[in-house]
Amino acid sequence: MINTYTTQELIQILATERQACLKGERLKLEVTVSGNPLIDQFIRTDGLQRFTAYQDFKSSIHEYQRANQVSGIIWKDITVKGNTLHYPEINNELIALENDLEILKSAKNSILDFWYLTTVDMDLYLSFSNGKQHDRITKIDVERIAQITEWATLLKWENPNFLELILQLGWGQPEEAAYKRGRPLAGSDFIHAVNPGYYPIG
Repeated sequence: MINTYTTQELIQILATERQACLKGERLKLEVTVSGNPLIDQFIRTDGLQRFTAYQDFKSSIHEYQRANQVSGIIWKDITVKGNTLHYPEINNELIALENDLEILKSAKNSILDFWYLTTVDMDLYLSFSNGKQHDRITKIDVERIAQITEWATLLKWENPNFLELILQLGWGQPEEAAYKRGRPLAGSDFIHAVNPGYYPIG
């Protein structure tokens, strides 16, 4: 019987392959910038070849996940203002299987409860233009967005003088949700909570 790689093993395999590609040890040589041989001979393509080699490898890992039903979920802990939450998230190099999406959906309410508990009296902002701009919003706005999304995850920026808690509310495949290319099947909104008088940096 052949052993199936675990989620953690796939993450490590991808990290090792990413480093090999960054070092130029893996190239997809047939990649060209323009497709025109006259132009391409004057343009360095090694960066694109490295990137494409890694993306191809990552796609094969995603196929392996599907074929062997290897979860993309990792479990994380976050502590904010003395409150700790243990919650599921899809590793950013892996995909979510159908079962993973169900786990994410079932964790959404506990993530939202933690968010509301830890962001009391904080200013809330909705990011747009790929995170370059932020509009001030209210808790009611967050609740409306939460009603039309499927899952949630958290990210924290913190130092002794600053705290920013980012709530990602999404739908569809998390791998596609952060980018416009996934719409309308996948997408997300990012809500930033900061202490009064501060502005989001994340």
